[in-house]
Amino acid sequence: MLNDTIAAISTPLGEGGIAVIRISGDEAVKAADRIFYGKDKLIEASTHTVHYGYIKDPQTLASVDEVLVTVMKAPRSFTTEDVVEISCHGGFISVKKVLDLLLEQQEIRLAEPGEFTKRAFLNGRIDLSQAEAVIDLIRAKSDRAYQVAMKQSEGTLSKRIKLLRHDLVELMAHIEVNIDYPEHDVEEMTNAFIKDKCTAAMEKIEELLNTARQGKILREGIVTAIIGKPNVGKSSLLNTLAQENRAIVTDIPGTTRDVIEEFVNVNGIPLKLLDTAGIRETSDLVEQIGVQKSKSALAEADLILLVFNGADTLEPDEMTIIEQLKDRQTIIIVNKLDLEQRIELNILKEHFPAERIVMMSLLEEQGITDLEKAIASIFFSGQVESNDLTYVSNARHISLLKKSKSTLEEAFTATVNFVPIDMVQIDIRNAWEHLGEIIGDSVGDSLIDQIFSQFCLGK
Repeated sequence: MLNDTIAAISTPLGEGGIAVIRISGDEAVKAADRIFYGKDKLIEASTHTVHYGYIKDPQTLASVDEVLVTVMKAPRSFTTEDVVEISCHGGFISVKKVLDLLLEQQEIRLAEPGEFTKRAFLNGRIDLSQAEAVIDLIRAKSDRAYQVAMKQSEGTLSKRIKLLRHDLVELMAHIEVNIDYPEHDVEEMTNAFIKDKCTAAMEKIEELLNTARQGKILREGIVTAIIGKPNVGKSSLLNTLAQENRAIVTDIPGTTRDVIEEFVNVNGIPLKLLDTAGIRETSDLVEQIGVQKSKSALAEADLILLVFNGADTLEPDEMTIIEQLKDRQTIIIVNKLDLEQRIELNILKEHFPAERIVMMSLLEEQGITDLEKAIASIFFSGQVESNDLTYVSNARHISLLKKSKSTLEEAFTATVNFVPIDMVQIDIRNAWEHLGEIIGDSVGDSLIDQIFSQFCLGK
């Protein structure tokens, strides 16, 4: 498979200024040259040069598109192979015609999803964690998430994993010397020494795991349900945070009948907002379905924004919701601050900390900053920005770090129980291998295929 030359469209399908077709492999330059007509021959071109010309059907010489062609020769390319990128006009027809001309050549086949990045990994240009960061770069929903993914793609996580593995290799080497040459006092291999080394490694793993919650939030967003009775301002809150009219806002209760989803970026924190139907007793069948969906969204949410109308007193059904949510990650929003306030704030403060009660006027866009601070205080200990951008956000990485830490704990316990050190070494090696799976040093072909199948075509 690695000997094949592959091609695919690397930009989204649809109308646009340009579209890019990427080719990689030994025959990439020759294949492009067969259909490119310009001042220069691509097979004679220097690496990292751009050439103007036309793509033509070699059988009829009919022009297909006016293009710019970039030539990048091995090993100085993304895949470390010869790579050619054809920049043509965006649109369905022109791009398909150019790709079809390439695929008509026997030496070229259509790339599989993620195959360009997979080749970069298999050819040693990047490790597996860096390759997975490419997905996060594409899917990033906030500047902060993008920065974290960018740092991982540059190898910040890889460096920390490699240092950890280096420490464990040194420990295993000391154990091996002690086993094979007990007459040589290279370094007295005592149980205390092994415990110290294992403890140090576990602490470093725990440092990474401590970032997992924030990393997962930055990667996937906080699932946030906007809850409240009808006509308290739930849809207005969604529209304000999204900065567009995503939900219908009227004075008529029960306007929202279904759950509306929208991704928003609140001060660097990605939120997956769920605007729900007002929770109330109703005889309207459609609204009943909406209320049931609201309750389902409530059960799945990481964060709940419970909205009240500050101009009204609390009703019995609202008190019921307050009791249900007092132990959940909930922020109370008292809306309509621009009106005379009648709501019993003392009751709200009995159930929720004061810093989680936000006074707002969505009509006048007051209180948005206070809401941002309240969200940050729950999920980021009040701090969203940090100089350390090494977050562990990938579920696979988190699982492997936990496995590595667990096996080191077993090694630690074994030394306490004076288990022979050759048996302890097995646990340490297992920890080392789990860490290796993160960066791809010890990982099976099936897992590699599974990871890269998540990529889009052309990446």
